[in-house]
Parts: sequence; C-alpha cells; structure tokens
Amino acid sequence: MSESELVAEARKAFFVMFGLLALVWLVQAANYADDYALSREFGVVSGDVGALPHVLTAPLLHWNWAHIESNSGPLFVFGFLAAYRGVARFMGLTLLVALSSGLTVWFFERGGADTVGASGLVFGYFGYVVVRGLFDRHLIDTLIGLVMAASFAYLLTVAVPGTPGVSWLGHLGGLAGGLLGAWLFRDRGPRRRPRGKAPALDDSPRAALHKELDDLGLL
Repeated sequence: MSESELVAEARKAFFVMFGLLALVWLVQAANYADDYALSREFGVVSGDVGALPHVLTAPLLHWNWAHIESNSGPLFVFGFLAAYRGVARFMGLTLLVALSSGLTVWFFERGGADTVGASGLVFGYFGYVVVRGLFDRHLIDTLIGLVMAASFAYLLTVAVPGTPGVSWLGHLGGLAGGLLGAWLFRDRGPRRRPRGKAPALDDSPRAALHKELDDLGLL
C-alpha cells in the first residue's frame, strides 16, 4: 500500500469510527428515553433462540451512561487502529467479532442474563491490533501491537471469570474473534512494489536501505 493510499484509508477509518461512535450514542439516547427497553428487547439472552439475531444489535446497546462512557474511548482508539489499513477488511472483522462475542455469550452464559454492550467489539479490535503485524509482516503494526499490549494488558483481567456484573464471556469471545480475524484477514500475497517504481539496480547504501525498509513493511 502506497503512502497516499494509506493516508486515504486512515481518513476513511477516522470517519467510519466517528460514525460508529455517533450511532452508538444516538442509540443510547433513544434507549435512555425509553427506560432502556431496547436493551431488554434486543440483548443477547443465552439459550433463547429468538435472541440469536441480537448478536448483531447487542453491541450497539448499553445499560447506562457509565457503561457507554467506559466503552467509547477504547472503541474509537482500537477501532481506528484496526481500520486504518483497510476499511473493507475492518467491516469483515467487525462482523466476525460481533458473532464470536455474541455466540459465546449465547452458548455459555448461565442464568438467562441479558447481555449488551460494545465491549466485545473493544476486545476484538484490541486482539486484532496486538497480533495483526505478526501475520502481515508489518514492522510498524507489530510495534503498535506491542505498545497496545503493554499499555492495555489490564483489560485482560475482565476477560476471565471473577469480575461481578461484567460479561467476561463476551469479552473472551470478542478477543478470540479478533485474534482469528488477524489470521483470516492477513495479507496473503507477496509484498508488491507500487506500480511505476522500477527496482533499484545499484548497490548504493541508499538503495540497500530502501530495500530493507520495504521488506520490513515501512514503505
């Protein structure tokens, strides 16, 4: 991907995430005005066949303002980092994560709890960002993944049993979907030189450096 293409995709990723966040907040306003009837009607309830389609609506819903506020920042940051190299790929990732998170809750949650919230997407995007660079062989993405893993490793504490009032299964399912997505949506073909660029024919230090940077995914 050339520099201009990367900038264009990053710009699209910003507006996509801004639009997604705006949609989540608009839904929250309507939900709040209706005493959270949307969360009760369109959440994921384990074992309820009628609630299976709600795996696609539950990520847009929340139970209160504190719930949506805690999800909004990480959703935007991780979502943008997941989308900036390709919005079309990001859409497929989002569908995969929503399904993996929602279905994990539907199959394994006990007690008929009604589960909603964007945190499954947050964990999915987080997992994707952390390992994507390894599968795509992009040094920059690998470094971003290391920074995100070191900075937000504490998130994993709510993807294991023991946190009251939190759907750790939804978090774990989302994380698994993000890791799987990094492999499914990886760059499969050999790295190509952008059209119009002839391969370097000289052995100058500059040409050698250019080749090294290209091999590392920095160009």
